[in-house]
Parts: sequence; structure tokens; C-alpha cells
Amino acid sequence: QVQLVESGGGLVQAGDSLRLSCAASGLSFSNYDMGWFRQAPGQEREFVAQISASGGNTDYTTSVNGRFTISRDNGKNTLYLQMNSLKPEDTAVYLCAARWSTTWSLRRRTNEYAYWGQGTQVTVSS
Repeated sequence: QVQLVESGGGLVQAGDSLRLSCAASGLSFSNYDMGWFRQAPGQEREFVAQISASGGNTDYTTSVNGRFTISRDNGKNTLYLQMNSLKPEDTAVYLCAARWSTTWSLRRRTNEYAYWGQGTQVTVSS
């Protein structure tokens, strides 16, 4: 079955960096667009970034644009999120998600993704 397993979260101070990873198995990774979402306590899950199956197209929510970078290694079936200049408001559980790749478009809704990981906690202290 499809498995998406996130790692790399932790407790950091404001201004620090983290790199999250999402290891995928049970699917043809290079045929899937991938996304990162996050969910803070008591809040709805929100879109963070997405990347096309080939890695040639990316999209970010405004609040992370210029600080976060999404990337992927199709040879390793792994998705990444490099997070720099972290802020306390970035504190959340970060989840990766997969959707079958079609024509590239900006799909930021959770119901557009078929598979989800369990998430990794990122906590940024001030």
C-alpha cells in the first residue's frame, strides 16, 4: 500500500533552519505531484507548497515564499522541504501529500490529494 513517511521535524529557535523529508513507497513516485501542508492546533490544515512530478514547477503560499524551498529526488522517492528563517507562526505539524499528476495547475485544496503522511512536528520558539 501507499506510504508517505515524514521526518526531520523538531524544536528550533526563530531564525533557524530545518529540512523535512517525505519518503514515499507503494506508488510510482515520479508520476505524482507532491505537496506539503501544515496544521496548527485548533486550526484547519493549510497549503504550504507543491511541486510537479518532474520537479520543474513549484508553488508556495505567500507566507513562506522566499523562505521555504520544495524539492524532490525521484531516484530516491523522496520529497523535501527546506525551511529557512523560521518564525514562531510556522509552528505546526507538517504533512506531505500526493496526487496523480495531470496537467500542472495550482491545486492547493486538501481534497485534491489522494495520499497523506502522518506528519512531523515543527516547533519554533521565539
